[in-house]
Amino acid sequence: MAPIALEAEDHSRDAAFAKVMHGKSARERAGFMSMMGKDPVAQKAAVDEYFKHWDKKDAKTETEETREARRAEYATLTRHYYNLVTDLYEYGWGTSFHFCRFAYGEPFQQAIARHEHYLAHRMNLREGMNVLDVGCGVGGPAREIAKFAGVNIVGLNNNDYQIERAIRYAAKEGLSEQLSFTKGDFMQMSFPSNTFDAVYAIEATVHAPSLEGVYSQIFRVLKPGGVFGVYEWLMTDAYDNDNPEHREIRLGIEQGDGISNMVKISESLQAIQDAGFVLEHHEDLANRPDLRPWYYPLAGDFGMIGNFGDILTVARMTKLGRGAVHQFVGLLEKLGIASHGTQKTADSLARAADALVAGGQQKLFTPMYLMIARKPE
Repeated sequence: MAPIALEAEDHSRDAAFAKVMHGKSARERAGFMSMMGKDPVAQKAAVDEYFKHWDKKDAKTETEETREARRAEYATLTRHYYNLVTDLYEYGWGTSFHFCRFAYGEPFQQAIARHEHYLAHRMNLREGMNVLDVGCGVGGPAREIAKFAGVNIVGLNNNDYQIERAIRYAAKEGLSEQLSFTKGDFMQMSFPSNTFDAVYAIEATVHAPSLEGVYSQIFRVLKPGGVFGVYEWLMTDAYDNDNPEHREIRLGIEQGDGISNMVKISESLQAIQDAGFVLEHHEDLANRPDLRPWYYPLAGDFGMIGNFGDILTVARMTKLGRGAVHQFVGLLEKLGIASHGTQKTADSLARAADALVAGGQQKLFTPMYLMIARKPE
């Protein structure tokens, strides 16, 4: 692959757009209520900018040129994706935008937190360390890891709306002294070299147009001897790009999750070592012999629910639940309560859910390829 050309950053432009599109909706408590306060013109612009990469571009006709066009606009694509889906994520999943493993009888939110704790444990994070969260979302994992390990965390994010929500959540939980959030492109970080004791990324660096590129930036900002831990989204090495069904699954995941360029496990392992890291451990946690697979909530399987409180979370993900959301959001659009494009975005997430389940069941995809790597002294 040719070297990736980085997008020019314009923080003033992005902040102005976020202010117009989201208005005061960042102050809403629930993701669903936040959906109601969008500017319709700005929302349409975000929808058009995002879906231009996917509309009328199916797996059968996909070309390398199509994928290159997405990689060339990786930052814009990701930023507008999260302009559109953040509220839907919070409504359906919570404030930690990632998957996890499930122990017997373990409630959903407890399992999410345990996944975060496990990464902190494997990285040996210790109290007082200065840590970077690459692609921090609305700060759910940062808040949990700060409380669990006593570390100070800087969250890096290229979406202004998510940063505003992350700051508000941190203040609400009394964590403003431990947590800060900054705007930036993880392919061209503004931090000085050798800044952080540790860096982690939870299902975020998949948005990079080049894993070697983002891993190289992480390597640069880590102090010598510093550790990098990541849960990476990857196609497994069973994935065959010449198989039409496999391509359909990959494209469904990419479109519904704002991904410009998803690659295979073997490419990720090569990328992290080419960036300069010494790889200390790597493992696909999706292959652990868990009684409930990571994708069970998306499959809408009530038989796997481990706790009464998780019924609503799983119900939202069933085909019936997603169909109800489709109809309800469509009605809100017609009434002018929700902005045009909200239904299209929800439908794209539903398509991704089906692709994620198929990818998991066929062992073609993992959202939890764990890598622990160290920058040499």
